Amino acid sequence: MAYEWKFNPRPYSDEEAKELLQNVVSPETSDWHYNKHHKGYVAALNTIETQLETADRSAANGNYSHVGELKRRSTWNHAGALLHDVYWSNLGGDGPTDAGPEILAAINNEWGSIDNWKADFKAAAFAAKLSGWGVLCYDQLYSGRLLNVLVDEHHYGAIWGGIPLIACDVFEHAYYHKDGPGRASYIDNFLAGLHWGRINDRYRQFAR
Repeated sequence: MAYEWKFNPRPYSDEEAKELLQNVVSPETSDWHYNKHHKGYVAALNTIETQLETADRSAANGNYSHVGELKRRSTWNHAGALLHDVYWSNLGGDGPTDAGPEILAAINNEWGSIDNWKADFKAAAFAAKLSGWGVLCYDQLYSGRLLNVLVDEHHYGAIWGGIPLIACDVFEHAYYHKDGPGRASYIDNFLAGLHWGRINDRYRQFAR
């Protein structure tokens, strides 16, 4: 039987999201982004799992094969679903960092101040392609450091062993309905709406 990927709930209801996230995204975008785009990645993963059960592995090659495309799109949709789980978990706060003492200490250790970190994170997110992400990750398997990484699409630029702690979606569908081409304003609003308590919990879960 094919594995079933789960469409995970947000830490708030759809109705609560419209108010909680209104300074970051429009109410319509909050609904569309979660219930259409995010849900679509999970649905695609489940379609791929079903098709992989009967895909002809013997026909795999380096040019084109059905199994090759299924494998390729599996990782793309997996990354999309996971990053969106982190994105929604990040949001719904009012920005103060005192709710996240451990992650704040780690950020200060790496960048010197929260403002220095924000400037570096914003640069990474702003420099991503029209379809991409800015991600604060914990480099668990290599350096043990916090890193701001630029990710094009869902995976180009992601690092092995990097646990995403903060993920800012800068695909145009994330902000155009509210901010038009104003990606910089959207990123500022995203940073101002972070829920540092949940971010801190995620950091404590994975940091050693």
